[in-house]
This record gives sequence, C-alpha cells and structure tokens, in this order.
Amino acid sequence: MSENTLRSALSSASLNDERWRQTHLGRLLGHAMRRFDERVLHLMAGNEGVPLALANLASRDQVSAAHVHITRHLALEGSRLTDLARAAGMSKQAMGDLVDQCAAWGLVQREADPLDARARRVMFTPVGLAWLQAFKEAVAQAEAEFREAVGKDVATVVALGLEAYVN
Repeated sequence: MSENTLRSALSSASLNDERWRQTHLGRLLGHAMRRFDERVLHLMAGNEGVPLALANLASRDQVSAAHVHITRHLALEGSRLTDLARAAGMSKQAMGDLVDQCAAWGLVQREADPLDARARRVMFTPVGLAWLQAFKEAVAQAEAEFREAVGKDVATVVALGLEAYVN
C-alpha cells in the first residue's frame, strides 16, 4: 500500500470516528463476560460452602476467570484433559497447567480412565463439588442481578439472542 493510499484511508471519515472500536458487539460481550465472571468469583469468595483456603484465594484475586473454565466445563463423571481443553477453547498445555493448579488446591484430581487404561480423567474432589455448588449459586445470583439491572424483558432477549448466536 502506498503512503498516499494509506494517508487517504486514515483520513477517511469512517476511520476518524473511533467510537466503533469501543462499542462494537465483540468488545461489549468481552466486557460483559469479564464483569459477570468477576461478580461470580466475588460471590464465591463469600460463600460459606467454599472451603476457607479457596475463599481466601478467590477474595485475593488468585482464582481467575481461567479457573472458572474448569468449573464450567468439567463433566461430573470426569473429563479427559483434551476434551476439557477443547470445551474451554484452550490449548491442552494451558488446560494442563490449570488442572495442576486446581489439583494443588484440592478441587480436582486425576484418576485412571475406566474406559481406557492408558488415559487419565480429571475428576472433581469432594472439595471441588462444594466449589461447583458455590459456582452454581453465584451464577444464579449474578444472573438475577443482571435481570434486575437491565430488566426482565431485556435480560430474556439478551439470553435468547446469545443462545441463538452461539448455536
């Protein structure tokens, strides 16, 4: 691209108005997801069912939205690491690091896969199941707060629209 063409493109009225960069749907969805996840983690930190050590980690921002991927995607009967990574949209290595950290916290453990002796499954521990229950309660509370903030009708339309968009 020549310098004149570049200058012409940059001086275009459509690029001079940069509001679109701050308000496009992808950016708004990203902000909304971060806000929602932060609220969920805050609620979990205050949940009496969460073991004190985990509540302290959550309250000090040591538990991140990345850790929530395990909570969201790990099947109750356990999941292979590759399946867990795929469901969370992460690399196997990144998910492995998260699983290692969650195992150190006592949320999950690795066990032999009963269907394949060569494979291992990631499973919730009893502490992890308590964490999952706290997650369920926090998500319900955060969703209720969202409905209150934007109104029931708007919340319903947003939920239906997002469901249609991702499916």
